[in-house]
Amino acid sequence: MERPFFSVVMPAYGVEKYLENAVRSIRGQTCPDWELIIVEDGSPDGTGALAENLKEQDTRIQVIHHPNNRGVSEARNTGIRAAKGQYIWFMDPDDHVDADLLQAVGSSLEENPASIVVFGHTEEYYGSGGNLDHTHRICPERKFFSEKEELRKYIIYLEQQTIYGYPWNKVYSLDYIHKKGLRFETVSLNEDIIFNIQYCMDIESMNILDITPYHYAKRMEGSLTTKFVPDYYGLHYRRIDMLYRQQQYWHTDTEETCAVLGGLFGRYILSALERNCDRRSGMKHMDRKNFCQSVFASELFRNLIPKAKARDSRLLKAALIPIKTRNVTACLALGRVIHIVRSGMPMLYSKVKSER
Repeated sequence: MERPFFSVVMPAYGVEKYLENAVRSIRGQTCPDWELIIVEDGSPDGTGALAENLKEQDTRIQVIHHPNNRGVSEARNTGIRAAKGQYIWFMDPDDHVDADLLQAVGSSLEENPASIVVFGHTEEYYGSGGNLDHTHRICPERKFFSEKEELRKYIIYLEQQTIYGYPWNKVYSLDYIHKKGLRFETVSLNEDIIFNIQYCMDIESMNILDITPYHYAKRMEGSLTTKFVPDYYGLHYRRIDMLYRQQQYWHTDTEETCAVLGGLFGRYILSALERNCDRRSGMKHMDRKNFCQSVFASELFRNLIPKAKARDSRLLKAALIPIKTRNVTACLALGRVIHIVRSGMPMLYSKVKSER
């Protein structure tokens, strides 16, 4: 088989309602040089049968079945092993994309054959009834990098725009993944940013496109935004620590970079304070107080929070004050207020959060 230019890997678990629309948006691409690998991850519904039916409609589609559910990381890793393309892209099965996405990525690679291509996306928020409530467009500035020194200075701003962490808004060199032996970790959260940090550690080229062809569905029912993650703070502490260590490795841990990372860290601390108010946390007032003290005592807090700045969010700027001053009482009250808003008015919460 002639090597396709793009391998599209689509993990699929319990997405019988959405899979056909996602595949339709791939089949509608103006660039025809792709293969689609659907990794059906032991779904309890009709996802597997639907995937097989879709496979029959296009010879560029193949389906791999996991007999048992192994999680999104292992599904992507199965796709990596099966992929034959020059570049690989991981698309979620409940999203859809514009028809010219692969064409735009391919054109940029003709101009600058980069190790990775990054593009923007549109967040689409769906209410409990399945209706689209509002959208939020995140579009980066167009930039082509062919020297590692320049791209290393810019990556922190991709994280600030919430663009660095996702895998579905990036197209990667498959040969580079194999060369580095990279795979997705199986963790309850943040497997994407871990992979991206590892992938970008030593790359020398990157294309960033000022387009938003990816439509990222955020469903308020059944999504991670409504689930309780017990180790939320620990996972995000690791995220910030990895980002900080990457900046140190690159010798780009400047005052400005630390200000950005500090602002991001402050936001995760706020989210953790809110989640501690959830009944599922099992935390009492003294537990939440002790949590604050442990956060304030950490080395990462001491290195980043004093330098933290909010990019353009007045709410975050105000919230950083009690965190920087280590005011336990004010931090606990702030967490409680955010929890009340998030629980009672999830759409309002998502709108405020998306404008952070």
